[in-house]
Amino acid sequence: MDILKFAVRKLFGGIPLILGVTFISFLLMVYYGPDLTWEKLGKNPTQQDIIDVRHELGYDQSFAKRYGSYLKQLVTMDFGNSQMTDKKVSSILKETMPVSLHLIIPGFILGNVIAIALALFAAYHRGSWVDKLIMTGSVVGMSISFLIVIIAFQLLFCSSYGLDLFPVRGWEVYNPEGNIIWSQYFKYVTVPTLATVFVALGYNTRFYRAVLVEEMTKDHVRTAKAFGHKPASLLFKSILKNAMVPITTRIMFSIPLVVVSGSLLIESYFGIPGVGKITYDAIVAGDQNILKAIVGLTAVLFVVVLLLTDILYRVFDPRVELK
Repeated sequence: MDILKFAVRKLFGGIPLILGVTFISFLLMVYYGPDLTWEKLGKNPTQQDIIDVRHELGYDQSFAKRYGSYLKQLVTMDFGNSQMTDKKVSSILKETMPVSLHLIIPGFILGNVIAIALALFAAYHRGSWVDKLIMTGSVVGMSISFLIVIIAFQLLFCSSYGLDLFPVRGWEVYNPEGNIIWSQYFKYVTVPTLATVFVALGYNTRFYRAVLVEEMTKDHVRTAKAFGHKPASLLFKSILKNAMVPITTRIMFSIPLVVVSGSLLIESYFGIPGVGKITYDAIVAGDQNILKAIVGLTAVLFVVVLLLTDILYRVFDPRVELK
């Protein structure tokens, strides 16, 4: 019951964040976004044609009324039709979100699990050649552009210049009934996953190692060592468990960014029809209905992540109070 009350308070407390993000993004789209009037008009339009098109697009309404309509769309999850395809935005998101999740989840999970394992190993052997080797690899991973990594992995694994093991582009992983064909799925997801893990390991390993090294200097760890605790028990019970609050924070707050920005680059490069691909196409074409939906839902996702993060704090550390 306490968790339910906390969740309700947290969701209501996230409303100012949603309003702030949506207001700023909508302001930028209205005053600095593309004007689609001329794209919908033919040659030599009359003044009445211009007025009709601007009325159809809603450009003749006041800013307050347009922003109010946007908030109503966000509440009802009805963002109208795409200005590129004239298809309902809600239907487009329903089709593309599973694709992005299937694409991103393997790399996201592996990137964090492997990074935590490497960070534990490096922190335990702090100052040794093992630690230096892991940290050097992390710096290399952080120094290389994500786009460069994607191109390099594609050349290595997908082209005739390399191993030519996986498809170059596309996402043909579903049968006519919409179910995943797992053999096809692993073919198409492998290279994007490897690229995601390669880049994520650099940033994640350095952060997790710093957190774990700080935890290793605490008094309770020194006491556990003095009482002869085995390394495995020391690492997982005394160090990792107590370091889960900052680790959880990083993992949870990276979810919205990974879903939007990470999938945008991978999907646009590999031609995968997910949320990132339609976001990229909407930016290029100036499709404000899709962009408003993506920005609004991302803000809502941040609020949900804030809620889940606070609840997970309590799971890993019972001393944390839900306020």
